[in-house]
Amino acid sequence: MSPTSPHRSALLRAAAGMGVAAVMCLALAGCRPEPISSASPTASRSASPSATSAAPTPTPSETTQAGADIVLPTACEQLSSPAMLAALLAKGPLNDPGVTMTSTQNVTALELLSSGVPTIRCSWGLPSESGMATNVTIVDAAQSATVLTALTEAGFACGAELGGTVCRFSQSMINQDDEIAELTETHVLRGNAWVTSYTINFAVDGYTEDVVATLWG
Repeated sequence: MSPTSPHRSALLRAAAGMGVAAVMCLALAGCRPEPISSASPTASRSASPSATSAAPTPTPSETTQAGADIVLPTACEQLSSPAMLAALLAKGPLNDPGVTMTSTQNVTALELLSSGVPTIRCSWGLPSESGMATNVTIVDAAQSATVLTALTEAGFACGAELGGTVCRFSQSMINQDDEIAELTETHVLRGNAWVTSYTINFAVDGYTEDVVATLWG
């Protein structure tokens, strides 16, 4: 399901300092090429965002050695605690087929997600300018290091956190209606897993922490 024409106009005007192709997937909840459950999305050539603040960068070895391995969840309900699941459902439906946003805008990360790695994608919300997408992916040490390198080179703020390495990015954009769109992207690299989430006006306090606590116990 494609965004409406006014939405596209809003995005084009909000694209100061960024490529148009990146913004169209950056600010609409309906721009992932194909919905998936346990398959990975098709990569799109979108520009990587710049982080709003810098942080010490961990080495790949710190990321790949931290934390225990997990088993890939088979259902999106397995990613969150009962309380968090209820909070998410109160904000929007799970896996609406019209929500096609990707869980990252980083080109290298998208290419890895589309390479056939074991992954599950979950989305929240309806096709609109608000929503969230999360992928939980099983990766090896080399893939984890590749993601970390790509994110740090793209300017994400990365540091030791939640038993592994967490990389964050956030940005505020103004559309043609002078409304603020809040965008966030968060990556967790821990053990054999990579968790990435992208939100558009859909911030949920403690979401990433809850996913980590649920997956690793």
